[in-house]
This record gives sequence, C-alpha cells and structure tokens, in this order.
Amino acid sequence: MRQNSNLLKKLMLAMLVAMGVIISPILRVEGLCPMAHLINIVCSVILGPWYSLLCATLIGVIRMFFMGIPPLALTGAVFGAFLSGVLYRASKGKIIFAVIGEVIGTGIIGSIVSYPVMAILMGRTGLTWMFYVPSFIMATLIGGTIAFIFLGSLSRIGMLQKIQKSLGAKIYDRPKNNNKQIIGNKREC
Repeated sequence: MRQNSNLLKKLMLAMLVAMGVIISPILRVEGLCPMAHLINIVCSVILGPWYSLLCATLIGVIRMFFMGIPPLALTGAVFGAFLSGVLYRASKGKIIFAVIGEVIGTGIIGSIVSYPVMAILMGRTGLTWMFYVPSFIMATLIGGTIAFIFLGSLSRIGMLQKIQKSLGAKIYDRPKNNNKQIIGNKREC
C-alpha cells in the first residue's frame, strides 16, 4: 500500500508540474502569474510543503529554459509554495491558511527576493526592493482565490479527502455531514 501511495504521489506531482507549465501563460505578464499560485496551493494541500516546493522549482526551471521566463519563475514561486504547505499543516488543514502562506511567501518574501535577483543578475535598472510586491500580491490573490474555491468545492463533496487518502496524506479536512440519520426515536450524528 505504501509503495502504491508513493507512486501515486509521484504521478500527481508530474501531473501538477505539467499543468503548471501548460496553464502558466494564462493571464501572465512579467511578475504576474496567478495560475502558478493556483498550482502551488493545490499541491500544498494535496501533497504537502516539500512536494509543493519541488513542484514550484520544476515548473520554474522548465518555464525558464523552454519559455524564456526570467528567474522570477523561481523567486516568485518557491517561497510561497513551501509556506503554503507549512501553514496548511500548522492550521490542521484549513485551506485559507494555505492561501495566506502563498500570499505571504510569494507576495512579500518572493517579491522582495526578486529585486536583487533581477537588478544584479539580470541587470535590470530602476528597480526598488518593493517593485514586484504589488504585482506578486495581486497574482497570489487571483490564484489563491481560484484555489480556495476549487479546493473548497472538492472538500464539500468529499473528493479532497479521497484524493488525500489515496496519496497517503494526512486528512485534516472532513466533510460536514448535515444529514442526520434517525434510528428509532434517537438521532445519530
């Protein structure tokens, strides 16, 4: 069973990397890639912080080599991906904390780290350390909102828990059963 869940985790990681590379051009302008943040949060919730970090790194490297994207593909993804997974686990499975982790990790930390990378390594002039903050925060809010709605929907129908269970992940989020069964004169919850 453990061997099966490890294989499924790797397959899920590969699918998320492929989807991240394919959908990243949607709504993308330099410093604004909301679909990458969607993938980061989904990966954090389904696979955890280390897989999410690996996923963001692989997507960034592939985008840099094959799409000519600047190093923002890495600096604008890895911090949020990891922090998203950490906060999701620390909050005992609250999806909103995965989104908050992405906003803080990418929108603030990643954007500030992007300044020296782009100014020194890429020779961009006229930048300040706050240059990327507005666009990174906007991108994380767009991607985070989509991820929150998507994962919330999966959770409500019980699919998120099934996915997490099949991958051998810890299941924090249990669907709320509002249907009460009546047995005899007693109610069971």
